Amino acid sequence: MTPADQWKPPPPTARQQRIDVVIGLAVAAAAVLNGYVSRSVGIMGSLDVPSVPEQIAWGLAISLPLCVRRRYPDVVAIAVATLFIGAQLRYVQEQSAASVALVTAIYTLGVWGRDHRRSRIIRIVIVVAMFAYLAISWIISWRDVADHTPEHGSGELSPLIANLISSMLVNAAFFGFGYLFGEAVWQSRYRQHVVEQQSAALVEAQREAGERALLDERLRIARELHDVVAHHVSVMGIQASAARRVLRKDADLASTALTSVEEGARTAVGELRKMLGALRASQEEEKRASREERETATAAGVERVADLAESVRAAGLHVSYGVYGDEAPVPASVSQAAYRIVQEAVTNTLKHAHASTLDIRVRYLAGELEVDVADDGRGPGPDAAGGAGMGLTGMRERVAVHDGTLETGRRTGGGFRVRARLPLDQAAVTA
Repeated sequence: MTPADQWKPPPPTARQQRIDVVIGLAVAAAAVLNGYVSRSVGIMGSLDVPSVPEQIAWGLAISLPLCVRRRYPDVVAIAVATLFIGAQLRYVQEQSAASVALVTAIYTLGVWGRDHRRSRIIRIVIVVAMFAYLAISWIISWRDVADHTPEHGSGELSPLIANLISSMLVNAAFFGFGYLFGEAVWQSRYRQHVVEQQSAALVEAQREAGERALLDERLRIARELHDVVAHHVSVMGIQASAARRVLRKDADLASTALTSVEEGARTAVGELRKMLGALRASQEEEKRASREERETATAAGVERVADLAESVRAAGLHVSYGVYGDEAPVPASVSQAAYRIVQEAVTNTLKHAHASTLDIRVRYLAGELEVDVADDGRGPGPDAAGGAGMGLTGMRERVAVHDGTLETGRRTGGGFRVRARLPLDQAAVTA
């Protein structure tokens, strides 16, 4: 957020500049007209007043700078204040339009000054200079003022002191209005700028949040598609290969393998249909369904790890499966994450390891659910070795969501191991 003293108001628009020209010409015309009226009434007639052309020149010189007051507020304020004092020293009879021009210049500097701190200093200097001039002129001419002061006042103060106080109060109200009103309008413009900045930041934050949500959803979809399709297609590929090798030697075994291929294809298609159905849900359904509910709609849980082991066993691998510890209630999201991690580990074994045995274990620990998948293959394939493939990346994302831990790497006796620990809700574990 821009600090107040560093904020620079935007420059005036073309329309505002045209309005300033009209205002400057109107004040100049009023100054010329009021000059004729003041001379006709005889204001300051007893003093050594300048000629009519000079008085008109002073009036125009003080008023016309207002035509560019918002473009050059500093210069205009200084020029008008200087000319105003000059006109006072020359006893110019026109006072009203000159006073209006001066207070307008002070006000404009407060609102449109490009450097607010400098504008404040210039305005204070102008006001102090005006009061200093007033005090000095009163000291110099106090005897003349006393001679022209009525002798029969009805107040408690002497006419001379009362005249001085009245003059000071009027000028204080006059200059105070120009200074304080300009300051108030500047503060209002700055607050509007802050609100606009906050609104723009809010819109940008909403846009970024939308982009992040879209990216998260794409990653979730990609992860689900990878987990669902890659596993079933890998199993189908191995079973089809086995069926091809034994087709002529053992028709029953080949038939069993092809049946598994058919079931795998049907399962994969069913999972894809569920996912596509969730993606095609209407907006109203999206509002009613939470993100976890949409994700769970296409998910399998830890209870289906046994079916996963059986499908791999049907593909020709020797599979050892076991559940250890006292089973505890598992949240749907944790159960899904555990199943997908096991599924991806099994898929990597089928695709890359060329293993003959597979050990799958599910452990219910104190406050944690642990899944452990190990094989005796030749080690990690391209997906696991680089650590940047969709498989391990998806595992890390699932574990990170639940603040769990993931261990992957070669086994001492050969093969590859994936072990993940996912925290469980303590209330559910206690129950």
